[in-house]
Amino acid sequence: MRAKTALQALAAIAIVMLPSAAWAGYCGAARYNGCTPCCPQRQCCTVMKTVKCTKWVKVQEQRCRTVYDRVCEDKVVNCTKYVREQRQKEVCYTVCKPVWETKQRTYTVCKPVWETRQRQVNYTVCKPVWETKQRTYTVCKPVWETRQRTYTVCKPVWETRTKEIPYTVQKPVWETRTRTYTVNKPVWETRQREETYHVRVKVPYTKTIQVRGHRWETQTYTVPGKTFTKTVREPGTYSYDTSKCRCVYCPGPCVTLTCQAPDRTCCKRVRIPTCTEKTINCCRYECEPRTRTVCYKVCKMVPETKTCNYKVCRMECEQRTRTCCYKVCKMVPETKTCCYKVCKMVPETKTCCYKVCRMVPETRTKTCCYKVCKMVPETKTCCYKVCRMVPETRTKTCCYKVCKMVPETKTCCYKVCRMVPEQRTKTVCYSVCKPVCTQKTVKVWKCVPRQVPYTVTKCVPRTYCKQVPVCVCCPCN
Repeated sequence: MRAKTALQALAAIAIVMLPSAAWAGYCGAARYNGCTPCCPQRQCCTVMKTVKCTKWVKVQEQRCRTVYDRVCEDKVVNCTKYVREQRQKEVCYTVCKPVWETKQRTYTVCKPVWETRQRQVNYTVCKPVWETKQRTYTVCKPVWETRQRTYTVCKPVWETRTKEIPYTVQKPVWETRTRTYTVNKPVWETRQREETYHVRVKVPYTKTIQVRGHRWETQTYTVPGKTFTKTVREPGTYSYDTSKCRCVYCPGPCVTLTCQAPDRTCCKRVRIPTCTEKTINCCRYECEPRTRTVCYKVCKMVPETKTCNYKVCRMECEQRTRTCCYKVCKMVPETKTCCYKVCKMVPETKTCCYKVCRMVPETRTKTCCYKVCKMVPETKTCCYKVCRMVPETRTKTCCYKVCKMVPETKTCCYKVCRMVPEQRTKTVCYSVCKPVCTQKTVKVWKCVPRQVPYTVTKCVPRTYCKQVPVCVCCPCN
């Protein structure tokens, strides 16, 4: 594919490098290749022209690359193994236990008494009053007008011209050169060495461990009785009422008493942790060193000198001239006229009627009822009998009930729970990892370099010359 592309490029360069035929005196103008001549009588002949071509040739070249071989070796490393050990410690912690207390508080309440009264209240309302008004506004209506304008445009005019262009062509020149290079040649050698390796041996031993357990105990505790409040009325008394001529029973006052229920004893089971020692049989592995002989190969690089011939292509510059035709565009101004429409907004006055609602304040009176609590004295008269049968007029004052807001103090009991901190101690078992140093043998892989020869095929350009037929037209006689 690359050779085909190179041949096409060389063919295009050869065609461009052909001398252009230019004669003067044909109908007073120049004659160029590809143009129809003015003279119909002409003679054409075929000549052979030498053209350089390039082709790609496959060449094999010896090279060396580095290959790494993996070699395994035994290595003794120190490692740390962690062994779990059981321990115990005393931990102090705080718990909050509830303690109930009984407190008293005094509060005041008011009892309402209602009385109905009347009063007149003046209030203002707004009633709507409609009015008719006029307003004048201006609107713009469009009026179209036709106008003309003149503008200038540039018209392109093409003109053909001729000019000579000098150009430079690169001409390849090939040279043969010689170079000397050094190649490292791998040589393998077998050697022996003694190495130490370790074998794991099973060793039994005995150790003591701590086993965590628990036991249950029954504990007794006392729960205080509940405290409650009850109201008891004290015994009343009898007194003689002269108005009723009989003895009247007067009940005693109410007394609030605080009582407490008897205490009760309860039992509960408590879990107590225990820790015991136990001897167990264990087995561990120990490393035992041993010796063995290992054969291995060593690669040595031996230098070797070689000589090769190669070609160098040098490009030489060659000056040539060719004539080409080109077009020039000139812009010629031209005047044109066009018509267009313009819209003008003409103001126009209009009048419209609309209604406006205006709120006028008006004062009114209404009667509303409300309740007021007040204390009013009232006088009453009653008749009663005496032991003597003598008519006698007397006046007495009767007691009646009036409702007024009197502050009254009451006392109520309530319970408050506050948390009292209490210090306790418990035994906690935990594990500790203790480091134990041991040795073990591991396999280590390392890479050993060596040189491996290989062959590379590459394409090298080769230049050769060949004869190409070219048609040449002679001038008219």
